Amino acid sequence: MFAVRGIAVSLSIFVVIYGVFSVVVLLAWRKIWLWGQSHPAKRCADLLFILRTAPFAVAAGVTLAFAVPSFLLLEPRSVDEPVGGVSLILGCCGIAVIVAGVWKAAAALLRASENIARWSSQAMAGACSPIDSSNSVTVRRISGPVPPLTAAGILRPSIWLSRAAEFVLNERELQSALRHESVHVRRLDNLRKLVLRVVAFPGMAEMESAWREAMEMAADDAAVSSASEALDLAAAVIKLSTLAPLQPPGELMTALVHTPLESVNARVGRLIAWEERRQNPIPGWSLRYAMCAAVALVAALAVSYSELLVRMHAATEWLVR
Repeated sequence: MFAVRGIAVSLSIFVVIYGVFSVVVLLAWRKIWLWGQSHPAKRCADLLFILRTAPFAVAAGVTLAFAVPSFLLLEPRSVDEPVGGVSLILGCCGIAVIVAGVWKAAAALLRASENIARWSSQAMAGACSPIDSSNSVTVRRISGPVPPLTAAGILRPSIWLSRAAEFVLNERELQSALRHESVHVRRLDNLRKLVLRVVAFPGMAEMESAWREAMEMAADDAAVSSASEALDLAAAVIKLSTLAPLQPPGELMTALVHTPLESVNARVGRLIAWEERRQNPIPGWSLRYAMCAAVALVAALAVSYSELLVRMHAATEWLVR
């Protein structure tokens, strides 16, 4: 019974914190996103991703660092208390959240594997090559019409290029498009998509869509270093968007062009109006401040950890009654 109560209390703490923080993020993300529009697309994309995953990370951290130790150290094992109704319901909700996230992630991995296996059967013999001598990302050419240009895979990512896309793009446009997809591979964007499946929460679709749009713009900015390269990439986006009707990106994949059309138009407009200031290095002050804040937080927790465990145990006592 002690173990059952401990699991129920821990999951209850997790789901309460996760739910509360998720609601806060739902209410606040648009304002933060609007503020991020005045900053480089890379910073905006990273900020949205951190904000989206923060509720799960905070809930898991508090549960593992405080709720579980406080119960194990301070809850008397000799007391035979029944599991409270509130704790039992919240615990079941916590299990449902975790199982749903794992299920969504596993299903996404399975569908992505099926797509890659199908494309592999269409791959042209001897049609694998690195993007350039300094990049280990492999380009695989396929005879099928779709996907025109897509980065797929997590552990062994590669870029899939259709024969139709290679035909309509000139050499400079193709190289710009391949650099764009290699940025996705380098930034582990498919892995980030998998993480978002794990931390699935109702009502987050619009925020995740904004993150994907910022992610594409960040890849655009990183793929070009001059106005001519920006125009080449814009031309590639326009040409590939006419090859086939725009579709949502595949599971755990990043395509050069996909729905919504408004996002594609916005990207083309940014590339045509390319400015060199987008390539300026992002100041490191925010990282230094974040590291200082993290060190200060760890020091404060180390000093007051015992007291925090006592308070956490007192706050969760009602859950076992």
